[in-house]
Formats: sequence, C-alpha cells, structure tokens
Amino acid sequence: MEPIVPPFVPVIVAALLLPFLGRKAGHALAAVLTGAVVPYVWLVDAGAHFTEFNLFGFETVIFNVDPFSTLMGLIFAFIGAVGVLYSYYSEAAPIQTAFALSYVASSLGAVFGGDWLTLIFFWELMAVTSTLLVWHYGGKAVRAGFRYAVLHGIGGTLFLGAVIWHFAETGTFLFASVPGGPETAGLAGSVAPVLAALGVGVNVGFVGLHAWLPDTYPRPHIAASVFLCVYTTKTGVYGMYRVFPQDGNVAVAYMGGIMAVFGATMALFQNDMRRLLSYHIQSQVGYMIAGVGIGSALAQAGAFAHVFNHILYKGLLFMTAGVVVYRTGEESLKKLGGLAREMPITAGAFTVAALSIAGFPGFNGFVSKGIVISASHYDFVKGPIHVGEFYTLELLLLIGGVGTFMSFIKFGYYAFFHGEYDGDVKDANRGQSVAMVLVAALCVYYGVFDGALFGLLPFDVTDEAVVSHVYHTYTVPHVIEGVALAVLGLVGFALVKKPLSGLGKVPDVDSLYNPGTLYGTRTLVVAVTELYARVDDAAVALAKRSVRTVKNPDAAIARVTGREQVTTKAGIDRSLLLVLAVLVAALALLLT
Repeated sequence: MEPIVPPFVPVIVAALLLPFLGRKAGHALAAVLTGAVVPYVWLVDAGAHFTEFNLFGFETVIFNVDPFSTLMGLIFAFIGAVGVLYSYYSEAAPIQTAFALSYVASSLGAVFGGDWLTLIFFWELMAVTSTLLVWHYGGKAVRAGFRYAVLHGIGGTLFLGAVIWHFAETGTFLFASVPGGPETAGLAGSVAPVLAALGVGVNVGFVGLHAWLPDTYPRPHIAASVFLCVYTTKTGVYGMYRVFPQDGNVAVAYMGGIMAVFGATMALFQNDMRRLLSYHIQSQVGYMIAGVGIGSALAQAGAFAHVFNHILYKGLLFMTAGVVVYRTGEESLKKLGGLAREMPITAGAFTVAALSIAGFPGFNGFVSKGIVISASHYDFVKGPIHVGEFYTLELLLLIGGVGTFMSFIKFGYYAFFHGEYDGDVKDANRGQSVAMVLVAALCVYYGVFDGALFGLLPFDVTDEAVVSHVYHTYTVPHVIEGVALAVLGLVGFALVKKPLSGLGKVPDVDSLYNPGTLYGTRTLVVAVTELYARVDDAAVALAKRSVRTVKNPDAAIARVTGREQVTTKAGIDRSLLLVLAVLVAALALLLT
C-alpha cells in the first residue's frame, strides 16, 4: 500500500480533539484513531517514503518505512490504544490523555523519520510532551518532571551536537537507506558517535545517567506511568541503533550488560512498586542496548524483539501496579499483602507479566532475551572474565536474569501472596481487566508461537544465510537455562528475604548530583552576583572621586600633598591630574 500520511498524524489529531469531545467520546475516538495506526503501518510497503518536505529549510524524509520502523510503529500504536482504554477506566482526565497521545505521536514521528533532523526534532518534542504529561499530575511530580526535563534537555543537546557534526562532515541529514543519503550508515566521523552515545544514553538509562527513571515514573497518575514506561527508553534504543547500525560498539554492549545487572540489583532494594518497575526498565533496556552494541544481525534482531516484548510485559506490569494503587491507595509493598484472593484478575495478569520479564519458558521474554544472550555468546568478543563456556557479557546478562527473577518474586510475594490484606478491596474494573487480559494474552502468544514474533523482526534469526548462528527457542539447553535462572532467583530471594525486609531507602547517584547541582549552582550564582556587586560599588566610588577631582583639582592636590597652597608648578601638576582623572572616570564608566 502506498503511504497516505505519516503515522503520527492520526494520533496527534486524536490528541487535539480529545479535550473538546467529552471524556467518553474523546477517549473512544482516541482509541480508534491510535489503534488504526497498527494496520496502516503493517500494510504500507517497505521502502515507502515522503521526500518532498522541508524542515527548517533542509531536505528531510518525514516518513520512511523499513523493518525497524515498522516493528516500532506496530507496538507503539498498539500499546498506545490500550493505554487510552486503561486511562479512561482509571479516571484519567481528558487533557492528561491528550498529553499522553501527543507523546505517542512524537515517538512515532521519531521512529519513522528518514533523516537525522526529523529524528532529533521529534526527539526533543517527545521530551517536551512527556514532561507535560508528568507535570499535569502536580504535587511531587512537578519537581521530578523538572529534573526529568533538565536531564533530557542535556541529552538532547548532546545528540543535536552529534547530528550537526555529522552534517558538517557529510552535507546531508538523510539516512543512508533513503535515496540521496550518504554511502555509509550511522553518524560520520569519530566525535559525532561519542556525543550521540552519551545523548541517547540519557534516554536509555546508561548507569550514571539513569536516575531520572526511578525519580519520575512513580510520580504521576497511574495511567500516565503506563505511557511513560514505553516510549522514551524504546525510542532511545531505536536511536542507538541508528547511531551504530552496522558493527555495533563494544563499549555500548558492555554498558548494556552493566545496566542489566545494576537495574535488577537496585530494583531488588525497592519497596515502592512503580520505583521497582522503573529500575527494571533500565535493566531490561540493558539487554536491548547490549544487542545493539554487539551489532550482528542476530543481536540486532534480538534487541528489537526484546523492545517489542518489553513494551507488552512492562506496560502490563505498570497496569497491574496501577490497579493496586487505584484500589488500595498504597504504593509500598510493605503495606500490602494477600491481594491475590481479593484481586485474582490483577494477580493473574501480574504473574504472566512477571514470568515474561524474567524470561521463563513459555512466555515472550524467554524468546527475545534468549536471542540476545545467544548473540553475546556466538557473535561477541569473549572478554576478560569467563566461567566455563560463559564469557563476560553473557555472564552479565545471565546475572541480570537471576536478579530479575528475585525482584519479581519479591514483588509478587509481598503484594499478592504473603499474608492477608486488611479489609475488602475490589479487583480491576471492566475496562482495566480487558486491557490487562489482552496484553497478557499476547505475552503468552508470542512466547508459545515464537514464529509469529520472528516474522516481525528485521532479520530472520532462523536463516543461516542471514545470521551467524541459527536461533531455535525451545532447545533443551535453552529451556534448562531458563528454569535454572528461575531456581537461582527463588533460592536467592529466600537467602536475602530477611535482610531486605529491614532495608530502608537505598541511595542512588541522584542523592549526590541533585543536591550537588542545586547548592553548586546556588553558590555559583551568589558568588557571581556578589562579585559583580563589589566591582560595581568600587567602580561607582572611583567615578565619584574622579568627578570631584575634576570639579576641584586644588582640593584633590591638597589632599594628596597635604599643602593648602598650590604653586605655579602645582598648576602643571593640576593639569596632569585633570587628564588622569578624566581617564579614570572613563574607565569607571566602562566598568559599570
């Protein structure tokens, strides 16, 4: 099918109309228009693009279709439509859903752009719209949203610098895959990729640049968190692929492995449900970044398979946590327990999502995570550390898998299966249940029928002519590996359960740089203003004294020499003093 409009257009139309149509009609139209993007993206021919569009006076391709953008568009539009349904039944205000859809639209614009300028334009628009979505809730979300905006502003500036550097090298913003683009894919030169990796690293949650995730996502409305957990980090993975599209990058791959371990570890320390889930975004995105960094066809296919699957199970996890908050008003696992009996639908959806994110056989995370781990084994440098046949990056990814099992055993144990809930509580309402069951069914479907997922990937992982090592999901070693990780997670949680129960809030890097930035900038501002005030006072005093000297030079000479009479020779001195006074006065005026 020939393209008609860029996929973001129906979504932004829905966002603009929603606040004016009434809550019910507005949400219904928004769900239909957003959901319609799914078949539209699927039917548009690969390679289709719009070329005749100028952005800021430069030739750009605002709609470019390739296997990567198609996969992103399918899952972005689907979860966006489900998010609208969940928002309506979770009592989200129409204006909040409108902000959420503008965020969805800007993300679609970013992944379907055929050039760096379009990508960075929608990238920055995505930061603005997501900030508005956070701010809308008010309260603590405002300050968190401000920190979020500042960090993403810094990341976007670095990314923009990389794009400008690339343009200076090549003379074009176009991707190599579109007509008229450069011969080499990715960013040109040696500086631009480094700037871009750091800038995009903010969005994907590089360790040290990640603290905005657990700081921001637990703050807004529960429905807003469902949107937020999807778009920024996954668009970041797409952006990282565009920066390193061919051979990957060793440092990026290892950063992905470190993210997988760090995020899972920090998640294990959390008692706030949405904060725990936010750390696990960083951990799971680590697998995607590792795949991009490895750079092989198998690894890239695994990275984007995990993008697709992660959006499903992470959206479902935030929906289940949101229902718990919606019904109980509690965010902390320490104040919950025994909810499985009161909320069987929510508990069942959570169990599916937890097994999916942990990569248990039969669920979608097992399929995509397995592809990335296989690529780390067959297609990547072995690294300095090894245990038997397992080398550094592969070990990091496997350790992250154990940590994931431990985290979600903790979540499920304290929220749903341990003890009894004090009081009666309703389960998810009809709309929330439909949204959760629909996504949970897909988590199981893509886990059992892995070929359906393979058909969406940019590379055929079962074709030996395409990948270095043909991937089969349900082999005996893979299944044993998945079960072994689960057993290790169960044993690990049993060992740390008691120490974790007495653990308070564990600080992260933002406990250093948030106050450091606040008080550091405040000190700098005070120092600069006080210095300016002192210089200003001195300049004004000097100017006044110079004026007095010009008006009454005899008195000035008398003050300097201590004489009351001025001789003829002193007249000459007086003339020189007048000249000096004028020069000093002019200098004082310049200083002020």
